[in-house]
Amino acid sequence: MTEHWHSNRTQVYWTCKALTEGRTINHMDEIGEVKGWRLGAIVHTLRHQYQWPIETDYRGPERIAYYFLKPGYDWQAFSFPPSAIGVRDDLKAAQEAKEGRTDE
Repeated sequence: MTEHWHSNRTQVYWTCKALTEGRTINHMDEIGEVKGWRLGAIVHTLRHQYQWPIETDYRGPERIAYYFLKPGYDWQAFSFPPSAIGVRDDLKAAQEAKEGRTDE
């Protein structure tokens, strides 16, 4: 078995990318987009192990959890789990493209 057991495009990757893009996500989003089942556990890990400022809003009579980042965060200061390291590169590339910059 190799030391590198995580993949590049995981549920964790999807969660990190969605949150840092400013999305508010819930369990049904995860099921629909990446066929995942553990959004609450991923959010818990991001909050407690990686100190992400994730907020939860419970909506409707079913009290469905919607997760989002607190306003004013700087994703560049975040620590990312191993399976989501590529999110930082994707965000940086998108930011540079928006600003009209490219690496030469």
